Amino acid sequence: MFSGRGFNIDTLNVAPTHDPSLSRMTVVLMGDDSALDLCIHQLRKLINVVDVTDFKDGQAVKRELVLVKIKADGKTRPEIMQICDIFRAKIVNVAHHDVIVEVTGDEGKIGAFLGLIEPFGILELARTGTLALKR
Repeated sequence: MFSGRGFNIDTLNVAPTHDPSLSRMTVVLMGDDSALDLCIHQLRKLINVVDVTDFKDGQAVKRELVLVKIKADGKTRPEIMQICDIFRAKIVNVAHHDVIVEVTGDEGKIGAFLGLIEPFGILELARTGTLALKR
């Protein structure tokens, strides 16, 4: 439905819910109000769609999870650990030449963290996409 109608997906997350018969999709789209309204209208027409909620800015709690493998040696590891402390990131794996860090937050926090650790060398990166719940 999205690609057929020309909607560009920024992030997409699909996961089970507390009801085992349902999955929740969180889709982040960028566009003007009329394009987003059209997308919501088209989604509501689909038979398998139970509900569609449009989260305007400030109406939802939004978070993303990122796992990032960072090049790290004996000299750079303390500085990486300090950056992790500042961002409340969690080091989940330590190897001889790299660390894997878990970071959770909104888009601004994730972007700022990645910007600071990029000079060390990002070896690999995995992101969940945005998750949201209405306030």
